[in-house]
Amino acid sequence: MKFDSYWQDTAPAFTGGAAGPVAGHYDVAVIGAGFTGLGAARKLAKEGRRVVVLEAKSVGFGASGRNGGHLNNGIAHSFLHAKAMFGAERAKAMYRAFDLGIETIERIIAEEGIACDFRRSGKLKLASKPAHYDSLARNFEAIHREVDADTAMLSKADLAGEIGSGIFHGGMLQKKSAMMHMGRFVVGLAEAAARHGAVIHENAPVTARRPHGKGWELTTPQGTVTADKVFLATGAYTTSAFGYFRRRIVPVGSFLLATRPLTGAEVAAAMPGNRTCVTSLNIGNYFRLSPDNRLIFGGRARFSARSDQQSDAKSGAILQAALAGIFPQLAGVEVDYCWGGLVDMTKDRFPRAGHADGVYYSMGYSGHGAQIATHMGEIMADLITGRFDRNPWADLPWKAVPGHFGQPWFLPLVGSYYKLLDRVQ
Repeated sequence: MKFDSYWQDTAPAFTGGAAGPVAGHYDVAVIGAGFTGLGAARKLAKEGRRVVVLEAKSVGFGASGRNGGHLNNGIAHSFLHAKAMFGAERAKAMYRAFDLGIETIERIIAEEGIACDFRRSGKLKLASKPAHYDSLARNFEAIHREVDADTAMLSKADLAGEIGSGIFHGGMLQKKSAMMHMGRFVVGLAEAAARHGAVIHENAPVTARRPHGKGWELTTPQGTVTADKVFLATGAYTTSAFGYFRRRIVPVGSFLLATRPLTGAEVAAAMPGNRTCVTSLNIGNYFRLSPDNRLIFGGRARFSARSDQQSDAKSGAILQAALAGIFPQLAGVEVDYCWGGLVDMTKDRFPRAGHADGVYYSMGYSGHGAQIATHMGEIMADLITGRFDRNPWADLPWKAVPGHFGQPWFLPLVGSYYKLLDRVQ
């Protein structure tokens, strides 16, 4: 078993990195070479802006290369809940932003010729309890009527042709959802940004910043740059150099397995619908097939802010047990990959984007960033240059999490709370 991300291990190497030290002056410095930062850098570079991207590790090292491979449309929350919080029109705009996020990815793949196995697969939200089906049905009625007609409710009997598990009580199908190979996409996006003129430095974490004229000076172990504007796109990997955001983002571990490639008979028995799937529990699971027919199976196996081999191995054992509970026919199947990563959670689990503490930012995707992050990068590029303001999260209040200064000591308490909810609801 490899303790590496399947997406990163099976992606080509990035070849467009900058040679030489970190130096010079730029119109915009982008911090973070994931979907968000690279989406912004590509657009800014295409428009003739001088752009530098500073990445602490390697392209796609963070959440962009450590996720479940889902591009699920619509908000992950209850649409009815979003309406109650923000009103009908704002809730619709938020829902549609995720749809547009998938369209942005599809457009960039076509424009740049990125081979990443993109496919509109549809998503199944699976009801783990009978009461969850009723809740999904109420949410579906509002979504189908008001914002997304490409949806359907499936009964328990309907699921027989979709998933080879008898433990679910039906589900909601969102037909616009998609999937792709995340590692190949993020490398392709980085190559495209570099091809259009963005200067991308890997292994260049920003360790300090200070005002410089009307802009900023950013220090890295490889050198220093100055920039008129800074765009922060680091999510759960935000460092103490940006304490304002660290106090508002809670990093939570999300963990995954990838089995050996399944046989045709195993695929037919377990995942005949070949969609992205997510269960309805608070501490649930999500899964899909990879391009080479591995079952990629993940979840919040443990409420931890650590992702290293020891932590990932503990979580992997929990995930293997959960996999066997959903798919008894795959109990004991060989696991080739086990990995984890950090998710950038906000208190209300809605993203945040805009300008604060002297920098532009987009983060807080709360485990649902793959489908919208690249799109938000483009939106923020337009905001940075003053062309358009299409930010769907503009003006959302964002208070610091009480007692949180970077290390989320309270995660075990949160995990216990959600486990209790899953037992009683």
